Amino acid sequence: MAKKAAYMGMLTALAFVFSYIESLIPISIGIPGVKLGLANLVVIVALYTIGAKEAFTLSAIRIFLAGFTFGSPASMAYSLAGGMLSLLVMVSMKKSKLFSATGVSVLGGVSHNIGQILIAMLVVENAKLLYYLPALILSGTIAGIAVGILASILTKRLENLISSQ
Repeated sequence: MAKKAAYMGMLTALAFVFSYIESLIPISIGIPGVKLGLANLVVIVALYTIGAKEAFTLSAIRIFLAGFTFGSPASMAYSLAGGMLSLLVMVSMKKSKLFSATGVSVLGGVSHNIGQILIAMLVVENAKLLYYLPALILSGTIAGIAVGILASILTKRLENLISSQ
């Protein structure tokens, strides 16, 4: 139990640091909401190494910490909507065993963007925000591939490290 708590603490801190780093990286392609998804790397590793409940907990804590520290209530709402939808999709797809970690990551990235667009549409009461969706799906796919490949590598190394102890 103590090892799991320490592991969760380490992953939470790492996800928080990645959120901060990501907030410093300016991605200016004219479309709001495009990000690298660095913190999602940690969430996917948690999903594959310790489980869905822990990944949900980690993601929620990271979103609230990042929102209170260097975000706003609006950014927290968008992140929470995207993050929770993303996790629901990733957990379902992992359980289905139809996708690799990279596929799960891509679906998570795309669903994160869909969740954010849906919240934005509710907030501004304008369905025309759907025009952003193709670009966000593309960015979510690209980021999801990169994050998924890294998550696969890290998960294998962590599993080897954990099993050797």
